[in-house]
Amino acid sequence: MFKKIIGLALAFVVALSFTTQSTSHANDIKGHQMVNELTYWSNLGVIRPDSKGNYNPNRAVTRGEFASYITRALQLPASSTYTFKDLKAGNELTLDIQAAAGANILSGYPDGTFRPNEKITRQHMAGFLQKALRYSNVPLDGQPLTFKDNNKISDQFKPAVATNVYYNIIRGSHTNKGVFFDPQGNATIGHAAAFLFRMNSTIQNFAVKEDDNNSGPVVTPPAPNPNVYYVGKISKGVIDKNPPVYFNYEQAEAALNSSGSNLILKGDKIIKMSAGIASATATTVTVYSDQKFTKSLSYATKGSQFKYFGSNDQYAIVQLADTKGYVKIDEVALTPTSLIKGQDFYFVEGGYLTHRTYNHSSQKYNWDYVISEAPAFMQRGAQYYSQDGVNFYSDVFLTKKIGTHYPYFQFQSIRQPSNYTAEELDNMIMTLLLERQAIPTSPQYAKAPIESRLIGMGKLLKQVEAQYNVNALFILAASMHEGDYGVSKNALTKNNIFGIKVFDTDPTLGETYASRDDSVMAFINRYVNLNYAPQSGGYAKGAAPGNKTSGMNVHYASDPFWGSKIAGHMYRMDNRFGKKDYKQAKLAFVSYENGHLVNVRTEPSTNSPVHFTYKAKYVGETGVFGYPVAIVEEAKGTDGYVWYKILSDNNPPAKHGWVRSDLVQLIPEN
Repeated sequence: MFKKIIGLALAFVVALSFTTQSTSHANDIKGHQMVNELTYWSNLGVIRPDSKGNYNPNRAVTRGEFASYITRALQLPASSTYTFKDLKAGNELTLDIQAAAGANILSGYPDGTFRPNEKITRQHMAGFLQKALRYSNVPLDGQPLTFKDNNKISDQFKPAVATNVYYNIIRGSHTNKGVFFDPQGNATIGHAAAFLFRMNSTIQNFAVKEDDNNSGPVVTPPAPNPNVYYVGKISKGVIDKNPPVYFNYEQAEAALNSSGSNLILKGDKIIKMSAGIASATATTVTVYSDQKFTKSLSYATKGSQFKYFGSNDQYAIVQLADTKGYVKIDEVALTPTSLIKGQDFYFVEGGYLTHRTYNHSSQKYNWDYVISEAPAFMQRGAQYYSQDGVNFYSDVFLTKKIGTHYPYFQFQSIRQPSNYTAEELDNMIMTLLLERQAIPTSPQYAKAPIESRLIGMGKLLKQVEAQYNVNALFILAASMHEGDYGVSKNALTKNNIFGIKVFDTDPTLGETYASRDDSVMAFINRYVNLNYAPQSGGYAKGAAPGNKTSGMNVHYASDPFWGSKIAGHMYRMDNRFGKKDYKQAKLAFVSYENGHLVNVRTEPSTNSPVHFTYKAKYVGETGVFGYPVAIVEEAKGTDGYVWYKILSDNNPPAKHGWVRSDLVQLIPEN
């Protein structure tokens, strides 16, 4: 026989959010402890007001009322199988009681009466609810009873109480002397609303589909209500929810702390876990410095991975690169450690530091790319993990650090000029385009040596470098990365080789330029030298590709690895075509303590004029990621300090400035 639970499905479809109280409700449930449950059932017409519009939540519920609640909640079919001599034939209450009796959910007394106006006892209520679970095909599991008044529960009701306790439908009363069930006590209408809601959620989660005779379709229970909370744990690779339902996060958190479980879920979404990773589920996810989401630190694209520290129903505390902050819980997925299917890692191949990224949205690994030479502490065949691309660990939890490595081009100031000539840059471009053309699995490059918008760009790159102090190899690497070697749709149809105004939300967008050269000038004048390199820029976090804590990557791209990918292009080209640029400058971070500003002077003395000032910035959890600079000279000033001459982050005509050495942290190995 197929047992219907269509009523439950309908209830969940038409139900309003129980955080929204209907304006038709009387004031007697506003602010009530069970307002959510009462609102839920009143919206469905299960619990109804009296003639004055009151719900009387604190009044004891009667046997007849509770029977009618169950009938309406489960939408039980009409039945005349059982009749009771103290009920008036044909009225609504009688029909509801007869329907519940026909479903074997209730019965009357030996004298043939039902006594609808009698207050229902808690143990009788447990009996009704257990039979409602049985009717709905929920396994009647039980839990040992440990109430202080177990001896007062009638033997015939103990199995029903045990089932209700197991599914946490009816809970005991906590007192200074222990937990009591109070089997002969009466429950209020408010309590009835809560018991029914927990019953409903239990049916939703644990009802077994039945089609013994293959006589018809099986009705699937409705999806979990996204507005209620559960606690649970991972069991054999599956999320195992505990039966109780909680109406707010605080209740669920209290239950988590006392149950030995390690997950809190809202509906089916994990919103708290003991350990694991977070990943972006929104198109872009912003990391904020505060719990109210008012100050942005950085952001990441969908599928990106964050280090996880903790969470609640509003936010998760995560780390992106060395940037720790808050993300909206609705914009991320939390994956417990045992359920992680893949994640970003680094390895050594051919002597190179190679990065393999994982998209947690598509659950697929992306292509590998080379960033730099491999540091000596890394061994071939091993996997390494890093949140910032600088500090590397041997374990996925980032607890066993094995070394620090700053990929040179990732933190080289873009003010550092390239040693390649225009002709050498053109040779690089054509060689790489010809190689791309020969890739049989990449038809988009079939006409690359003829159509690419990068062809013949060497002269322009060197002119821009000389006039605007932006490294030619960096500009070329950015155009290769953003414009797919000059053959992207935007590059070919719009001369847009940098993906300018192409957003994650709509990759088909993008500005149109009269020529490729106009695109280069827009990249330099409207982005690099306006907002990103000089300290006057709105997104000034360092004039280097960087990561999500320091450099252009903080705000320029949602891809957390944009900076390391640009650096990878630069390293691979330089390593192959002459090794003229690698480690040609001494690199450092301009740092400061307690938010103090750092002045760059025109001469190596505190008495000289201020050239410009490094403004305060968030330097990450470790405090090491300041503003990347290139040092070209050092000298002892008249004030007794050692001073560094650095390439100026300000726009031309000034190319250099001086900063005190105690305000600069040298980057190791560079």
